[in-house]
Amino acid sequence: MKSVYFLSDAHLGSRAIKHGRTQERKLVRFLDEIKDKASAIYLLGDMFDFWFEYKYAVPKGFTRFLGKISELTDSGVEVHYFIGNHDIWCNDYFEKECGVIMHREPFTTEINGKIFYLAHGDGLGDPDKGFQFLRKMFHNKFLQKCFSAIHPRWGLNFGLNWAKHSREKRVNGKDPEFMGENKEFLIRYTKDYLKEHPNINFFIYGHRHIMLDLMLSRTTRATILGDWINYFSYAVFDGEHFFLEQYIEGDSEL
Repeated sequence: MKSVYFLSDAHLGSRAIKHGRTQERKLVRFLDEIKDKASAIYLLGDMFDFWFEYKYAVPKGFTRFLGKISELTDSGVEVHYFIGNHDIWCNDYFEKECGVIMHREPFTTEINGKIFYLAHGDGLGDPDKGFQFLRKMFHNKFLQKCFSAIHPRWGLNFGLNWAKHSREKRVNGKDPEFMGENKEFLIRYTKDYLKEHPNINFFIYGHRHIMLDLMLSRTTRATILGDWINYFSYAVFDGEHFFLEQYIEGDSEL
């Protein structure tokens, strides 16, 4: 079988990432290198730093990335897109224009006999009440409709500046390093979920911006994908083996 790839958290368009154009080009080169090797690609959220679809307008830019995604789906590669906490406000543009399969909730699927639980990861076991409150606001359909009444000139600028401020609050723009199994909310959530769903072999998340590949049992692994800002990381499943890797341009072993 052809391989299945997983990546997340490119935050394209971020005003806090100085190498944004280089970053997008690198992502597109990666997708181009795997296009003949991939049966499916799962984009697990926050591929954009802020995305809001108005009825007759979408954010400008990202033409290289969206063009490559369209090329992949046109050639028969399945591309799955999960909303994150920065690109919640996707409607049907990616589906209609780029041919992707959208996911707005965690998704469980079987790939070559293995069970995968896939999610961006925001809101899963996170005890931060402030974040949970904001998340509920952002997912509220009425508030989304209210925001859509703001002209894109101001609405998109507000969203991009909000996202920039959020990233700049982090030390050196990075999330904290791995805090241990008992403190990582995604790992705690996974262990609790696994008790009721022991048949799952792979839990794969984005959101946390760390590279983590953790064996939870003899048959179950939890993986956090890192990002495409500092790590340029991805996971690949070849039907038998699963690897968490970092992209080196021109690497023929992808």
